[in-house]
This record gives sequence, C-alpha cells and structure tokens, in this order.
Amino acid sequence: MGRSSRRGIRTADTTPEAFRRSMSAYRHGQLAAATVAHRRYRHDPLTVAVTGAGGLVGTALTALLTTGGHQVVRLVRRAAEAPGERTWQPEEPAADLLAGVDAVVHLAAAPLTGRSREAVRDSRIGPTRALAELAARTPGGPKVFVSASAVAYYGPGRGDELFDEESGRGQGFLADVVAGWEAAAASELRVVLVRTGLVLSPRGGLLRAQYPLFAAGLGGPMGSGRQWMPWIGVDDLADVYLRAVTDTVLSGPVNAASPEPVRNAEYASTLASVLGRPARPEVPPFGPHLLLGEDGRSELAIADQHVAPRRLLELGHEFRHPRLPDALGHLLGAVTVGEPA
Repeated sequence: MGRSSRRGIRTADTTPEAFRRSMSAYRHGQLAAATVAHRRYRHDPLTVAVTGAGGLVGTALTALLTTGGHQVVRLVRRAAEAPGERTWQPEEPAADLLAGVDAVVHLAAAPLTGRSREAVRDSRIGPTRALAELAARTPGGPKVFVSASAVAYYGPGRGDELFDEESGRGQGFLADVVAGWEAAAASELRVVLVRTGLVLSPRGGLLRAQYPLFAAGLGGPMGSGRQWMPWIGVDDLADVYLRAVTDTVLSGPVNAASPEPVRNAEYASTLASVLGRPARPEVPPFGPHLLLGEDGRSELAIADQHVAPRRLLELGHEFRHPRLPDALGHLLGAVTVGEPA
C-alpha cells in the first residue's frame, strides 16, 4: 500500500514487511510463469552450453533452463572452478569444449555502449565464428546454435517504417557489426539469431541506468520523445531463448521485441507513473550521452526503430508482459522507491 508525500506524490511503502510481501509475490509470479513456459515448450532434458551465463540475460536464461530440468554448461573465460563450468577460449575453443552438448546459446559480447568500436566488433565476430564452426564439427554435438543479435541490424533513425525479419539491413556502425555478427553464426546446424530490442531489467541495461533519475522525479523523454523503442522484458527474452533451443521450427533471424512497441515519450511517462513520480518534459540533450556514450545515444537511446516480432507472432508465441505498464510493474515489483534496483 503506498503512502502520499506532502506534495501528493505516491511513493512505495518501504517497510520491511511490505518489501517482503512484494518479493514473495514477485518470486511466486516468476515460478508460475516459468512453469507455463516449460509446459508450452516441453522437451526432453537437454544439455545447453551458454556463454555469458553470468550476464543480465544469461542469469535469467540459465535460471529458466534449470527450473525446466535442463542441464546448463557455463562456458567461462577463466579457469573452470564450479561444477558445470568449462573453460572457453573465445578465439580458439578447445576441440572437446562442446562434447555431450545438445544446444549452444551464445550471449557473450562486449556491451554496445561504453566500449571502443573495436572491442564491440571484435568481441562478436571472431568468437562467434569459432564457436559456431566448433559446434558444427563436434561429433554427436549440438543440434542448434542460438546466437544473440540486435535490432540495431535495421539501423537508427528509421522513423515510422515498420521492420520485420524480412526487412533489409540499415546503415551505421552497429548495423554493420550486427550483419557481420550474424554472418559469423552461419552453420549447417539449425541457427537462430535473436535480434534483441532494448532489454528491460532493474538489474542492468537502460532501465537500471534510468531508475535513479526517474525515482528522483528527474527522468523524462530522450531526444524528441517521438522515436520508437523496441523494448522487451528480460523474462520474455528468456522465454524467446528457451523457445529457440527447444522449437525445431524456429530458425534464422527472430525479432525479440514486444508486439506493442511505444514511443520514447510514452515509455518515459509510463516509467514515471509506475514509480509514482512526475516525468520531466524532456531530458537535457547531454543526458543520454552521459548515460550511454555517443554511440549508445545515437544508435540505442534515440535510435527510432519500429520493430515487429512477426516470426514469433506467426508461431503463436505468447509474451508474458506484452504491455509496457504491466512489464514495468512486474519488473519493478521487487524494488521500492528509495531502494537500490
């Protein structure tokens, strides 16, 4: 139950009991949704090798896989220490790295923001090619190679033009990188390229960067506010990867974005409303640059990409939270105003 400040702004109840109730409801909802997902994509137990398993998406995905009875092999770039880990050399993976593995999910790559262009490119193309080639030549090895990709393939500044998986690539640095990244994953195996939108989670990415500003009542639209945002909640994204691993019908590029995209101004007002805070008319032009760097500002924060998950919808895919208010309410259900995300 919320309470009102003297200014009439509704804030979350931050008492320990309220926080425990919120966390309990969140965890119960997560378990119930995971159970539904596994019933929908039922499959005999698989052994799934995952790079980037400790990252934002990898953490959600590995938790989902294990709750469904699948075994996860974490490919790590350090010496393997824990059970289920194998040491992975990205440029020259060991010949037996994928022995006994049924599927590979390749998530590891340098963030698209805050790194040099060389690091962004080099962390994707060479390691992806080496791992895909190894998967294809491993005797009795993986039957599917699922690689992360990005809607940046369609390029920034595309306005109201609607893009699906049949649309051509756009222009720009990230579009070039993504095209090379996807080409590197080519293999005689079944290959799924998960073209991901802006992943929403309070534990990382854009939402984590924005949370303190919006919680303080200082957040607002970036740029003109008219640009389209191809967003997806992290739990829905984990479901897409689960389907990519288990559904043999799915192959090629798949747009992993909500079927109900919003413009940036609507996103900002919705996030502010969920947090019980006002939204500023606009964020100063230097705000996105400070949060995300120049490439992140121009090709992510104000990229303006109107993307449709046509392939998933054709297959009858059901999103857990297709509407932004529901997604943000769910994602922030375990976070109270004044508490760290």
